[in-house]
Amino acid sequence: MASWNELTTEYQALPAEKKNTYLPERIQTALSAISQIRGGTNVLLYGSAFLQKPAVAATFTQIMPEDINGFMSTMYGMNWDAGLTLVLHTPGGVTTAAQTIVSYLLSKFKFIEVIVPTFAMSAGTMISLASQKIVMGRQSQLGPIDPQMPVNGKYVSAQSILEQFKTAHDEILANPVAAHVWAPILQTIGPALLHEAKNSTEYGKTMVKEWMTQRMFAGQADADEKAAAAADHFGTASKHKDHGRRIDRDEASQYVVTEQLEDDQTLQEHVLTAYHLMTIVFEQSMATKIMATSHNRLWIKNVNAMG
Repeated sequence: MASWNELTTEYQALPAEKKNTYLPERIQTALSAISQIRGGTNVLLYGSAFLQKPAVAATFTQIMPEDINGFMSTMYGMNWDAGLTLVLHTPGGVTTAAQTIVSYLLSKFKFIEVIVPTFAMSAGTMISLASQKIVMGRQSQLGPIDPQMPVNGKYVSAQSILEQFKTAHDEILANPVAAHVWAPILQTIGPALLHEAKNSTEYGKTMVKEWMTQRMFAGQADADEKAAAAADHFGTASKHKDHGRRIDRDEASQYVVTEQLEDDQTLQEHVLTAYHLMTIVFEQSMATKIMATSHNRLWIKNVNAMG
């Protein structure tokens, strides 16, 4: 496996006319090698520049509704019977966008595995949980899937809204004088936000449980129980305290089907090579999101796409 430094040096040494094709071609070569190792599956790399371009608006780096166009474009011409290996690198994004993507993938492939080189957080974790198994390295991480809601200009956990209301309810019942303290806080919550928070929390867990029952635990006598336990663990904010909390392979393996990336050194080499090449694309161009496949299809979103 070539390191990030070696790949960067190799890229920088190229004449200008060859730089435009070098990175996409090397990525496609790595993905084709992954396909061969995984028995001929279709391989699709979905990556985001959230680490390389942290100042860019989240709409350019997070999972968004428009991403379905990229999946449809890059998946065109795939052999649906061969299954899918999805190499996923994302900070997460819009829950409904993840649902759209998962629904599309499940309609096409009977077998899906997800490989996480480093990060597949939030909505990325949701997509991962819709697969038959998740391949993770020591450095890989998933994250909580509890929905986040905009309140007063920032995003907060929907479950935190529910818990705050319950705390207020209990304290006021115990001591009515506490209503004066809670009044300005409860005004910011309001009945509509409270109802929406409840729906959002139930929506995510129910959806993930259904996916896992259908795929990861399909055919097992206790599929419902395993799926419910996994959905509850990943989807309960009070268990994690922070939406960005790292859920590593050891923790994830207690609830979901995982495979160790290090068990196949050749696979690890090609996965990390593709990952390093992707990061170089983000560093050397205006790209904020990339989808590339083993059958040589490419979709890129640039930061200047809106102007």
